[in-house]
Amino acid sequence: MQQFQQSLKYAIGLATVIALRLIPHPPNVEPIMSTMMPFSKRWGWLSGLVFGVLVILSYDLLTGTLGVWSISTAGTYGLIGVLAGLYLKGKENSVRHYVSFAIFATFLYDAITGLVFGVLIFHESFMVTLLGQIPFTIYHLFGNIVLSALLSPLLYKWVIANPKLEVRYVFGYEPAATK
Repeated sequence: MQQFQQSLKYAIGLATVIALRLIPHPPNVEPIMSTMMPFSKRWGWLSGLVFGVLVILSYDLLTGTLGVWSISTAGTYGLIGVLAGLYLKGKENSVRHYVSFAIFATFLYDAITGLVFGVLIFHESFMVTLLGQIPFTIYHLFGNIVLSALLSPLLYKWVIANPKLEVRYVFGYEPAATK
């Protein structure tokens, strides 16, 4: 029942990230990782996996851009969610932990989605892919550092750890099994 009580928070996170991605923004500056990390920290690796996959597939379905890249980005964000859950488990809610993970995860994500899939799926040469990936990784790294420092700790404190955003508080609904 605890998962049900927290479901509103999860839905808020998913909806917010998808909505923010619809607003024009610089390439690779988006709140997916900085939002996913606090959820993974609180509810573990499976929560991170589901969040990463759902946010990418939902956005691509909503915008009509679903393709082979959707599978690679959703899978890679799922992997990042798993790693975030494992790394952040038991750690304090601090900028240091979020930023250090974001730096590692950004390089991992961009290496997989940019370099590996650029060469394997789109048949680009490695050197062309590497050179083209550099500016995107710089944007991605900058965005993830800033958003992880500013957004992740506040999201954890104000949304995830906030009991007033649980289903029973917002809607006055308590499942029969917990009464």
